[in-house]
Amino acid sequence: MNSINRRSVLLAGLGVAGTGALAACSSSGSSSDSDSGSGGNALVSPSGAAVAAAEKKRTGTGRQQRLTLTAAPAVIDLGGGVTPRTWAFDGRTPSKEVRLSVGDTLVAELSNQLPDRTATSIHWHGIALRDDMDGVPPTTQTAVRAGSTFTYRFIADAPGTYFFHPHVGVQLDRGLYAPLIVEDPKENLDHDDEWVVLLDDWVDGVTGTPDEVFAELKQGMGGMDMGGMDMGGMDMGGMDMGGAKFMLMGAESDLLGGDAGDVKYPYHLVNGRVATDPDVYTGKPGTKVRLRIVNAGGDTAYRVALGGHRLTVTHTDGFPVRHREVDALLVGMGERYDVLVTLGDGVFPLVALAEGKDANGLALARTGSGSAPKATVRPKELDGMMMTASQLRAADDVRLESAKTDVTHRIELTGGMDKYNWAINGTPFDMNDTEANPILIEEGQRVRLDFVNDTDMWHPMHLHGHTYQLGASGPRKDTSIVLPRKKLSVFFDADNPGQWMLHCHNAYHGEAGMMANVAYRA
Repeated sequence: MNSINRRSVLLAGLGVAGTGALAACSSSGSSSDSDSGSGGNALVSPSGAAVAAAEKKRTGTGRQQRLTLTAAPAVIDLGGGVTPRTWAFDGRTPSKEVRLSVGDTLVAELSNQLPDRTATSIHWHGIALRDDMDGVPPTTQTAVRAGSTFTYRFIADAPGTYFFHPHVGVQLDRGLYAPLIVEDPKENLDHDDEWVVLLDDWVDGVTGTPDEVFAELKQGMGGMDMGGMDMGGMDMGGMDMGGAKFMLMGAESDLLGGDAGDVKYPYHLVNGRVATDPDVYTGKPGTKVRLRIVNAGGDTAYRVALGGHRLTVTHTDGFPVRHREVDALLVGMGERYDVLVTLGDGVFPLVALAEGKDANGLALARTGSGSAPKATVRPKELDGMMMTASQLRAADDVRLESAKTDVTHRIELTGGMDKYNWAINGTPFDMNDTEANPILIEEGQRVRLDFVNDTDMWHPMHLHGHTYQLGASGPRKDTSIVLPRKKLSVFFDADNPGQWMLHCHNAYHGEAGMMANVAYRA
């Protein structure tokens, strides 16, 4: 970083996040109104009467938007001559943006044309929808078999920046994703244009597949051929381990509290383009642009800055915050931030630095003449005033009303790289018994979750079907970074009955078992 003082201030800000870090991970489960596996407590079924009753309370416009999303193998063009074979919706990554007005009903037919009898689903990340449309096999639906279709139908009654992706295995780390924007026609946010910015770390079809990555990671560091190296107290400095094709060693970040990530990615993308052949936004000097930034990655947090500009943060995870001017943002997997920026005259790099990984994604904002910067450009704003979620405050109209907490659940994040045994409360999620070990809540409760990170890695923790508030007055979010050896307390109102995944949005941590079922009692 530029200055010791700035770093000290920044780390102090993250440290305050004993109650204010970020969190995201992934989960799955199964459903019925039986009391099997749930300690004698009958659980609300994802398609039961309580879910239908909650759906009737949603305010809709009556308008429908219909689309078909075909998941199939595709050779995609990432620019720079990089044309991997992957899985994508309708032959492109990211797929075409979906945009609704608040209250509209989305009717989306998923057609599964994936190979090798591969089942899939779509999860509408961040949307508080009806439980049986949440796209989480086997908890909320049966996975959509190859050659079959499934129609998702739900009212999008909260405006914001969202995205969608599969919730089966590690399919999140392929090309099956796209932005979902829910607009509020009454919103009073002054801007001239929008630029949706999707960030992604890319491995599929280049050095291997996500399934191959996961197979290697699951061996754990204990199962790796260390090439005869003694690792005791040794800084690996970004070096590869002997025998490891995908596992990244030595990725370190003070911002993330140490270990920055597990996976070596050959490319980091902005809007589906490699840094050597970037996506370009063109406009005029003086244009006020709303950037909707989405981290769709599998294992990478991004430090985002626009060279020569400051950013005004207006929203996170769809919900407004008190405006805050910053130089750079830290965006974990699954998180979204909306920012405003008034563009200068020239060509400016929008850099997504892969935090701790010595690599970056790049896009350009062009409003005048000038040559494009190098793909490895590092604007000084990356080392300027940094914003993390713990430093934001919810806008007055979305802050939770003060209320007595009815139930508190301690959510211990456990496991490590040695055995790759990531879990919640020491128990990996069981896809064969998704109602085992539920986190039980009841409709109408004010719920407190205390994320206690007992691991040496950060975890972006994502709660389906709800938004929670960080502390008493922090931002409303659905995905937050929980730093190693730190605690983050969040609050939400239990107002959307069903069974909901709570998980780490690191695709590989979630799949290894760091997820749980937040289930309403019937």
